[in-house]
Amino acid sequence: MKVKLVAPMEFQLAVQNPYILCFHHRDAFPKGTKQMTPIQYLPNRNPNGDFDLLAPWRMYYGNKIPGFPVHPHRGFETITVVTKGYADHFDSFGCYGRYGEGDVQWMTAGKGIQHSEMFPLLSEEQENPMELFQIWLNLPKKDKMVEPNYKMLWAEDIPTTVVDHEGSKATVRVLAGEFNGILSLDPTPHSWAFDRKNRVCILLLELEPHAKITLPKVSSTLNRSIYHYSQNQAEVDLEGQGLSEGMYAQLEGNEEITVQNTSRKVAKLLVLEGEPINEPVSAHGPFVMNSKQEILQAFEDFRKTEFGGWPWDAEDPVNDKDAPRFASFQEGEKEYPLS
Repeated sequence: MKVKLVAPMEFQLAVQNPYILCFHHRDAFPKGTKQMTPIQYLPNRNPNGDFDLLAPWRMYYGNKIPGFPVHPHRGFETITVVTKGYADHFDSFGCYGRYGEGDVQWMTAGKGIQHSEMFPLLSEEQENPMELFQIWLNLPKKDKMVEPNYKMLWAEDIPTTVVDHEGSKATVRVLAGEFNGILSLDPTPHSWAFDRKNRVCILLLELEPHAKITLPKVSSTLNRSIYHYSQNQAEVDLEGQGLSEGMYAQLEGNEEITVQNTSRKVAKLLVLEGEPINEPVSAHGPFVMNSKQEILQAFEDFRKTEFGGWPWDAEDPVNDKDAPRFASFQEGEKEYPLS
């Protein structure tokens, strides 16, 4: 059976090894103020963690600006894909930046890092819609305690290919791995995705009405999932089975899988693939290790060292309102996307 499971996403996507989790954040943020805060706040929001899925937008753990103030990670990687809006990154190693509108940040937490992810509302004239995926990719035991690192995959540099089916086009952005001979940019050096033999593949698909695409046969051990996130009443056929918006499917990795948009709306899908890391997984809160004892050690290490401390004046820092997309690294080097 090519399609092994179809189910609703609910609070987060039920991912498969080597992935740990995947969050999909979509928010209709209002106009912003000069301080990049919402012009008005929704009533009854929970200041200790605003995750109301029925609300048009969330503050998450933000107080004035939406987002996630300083918090630690160890033992895995975060891959943050911002399809709409902007995110401001600050971390315990003095790195910071702004990215969005199709950019991807690839961060290896390794032995431990603190960072903040805030969502400044930059426009005062119009609404500030935001959409992002945050994907947690596991690290093998040999790399769980490497030095932290992060890399920007700017939207302008991410490889894209187009598949034409009887005049209807499917656009594929290759964030990781390979599709139709198109190779992604390299992730950080210690990533499970860096070795191409691990077949980590992350794709964003955008199918015009009636467009059709085939995911290739890869391997019998490959884990493969697909998630439909269009939000416009598009309908997708997956090997003869419907995949409605908000639904995901787990697919065979050793079969060709046909995906077709059967509606008059554009369909958007996320594909996650990878060979599993065949090691025990112990996860608690912001840490992903191989055993409960290592999780307890992570909490103890963070209590003692704070993973390098926090060099910023606030727990929720943001860049200047007029700052462009950029990344500043530990060595002081700054990087900007090519226009």
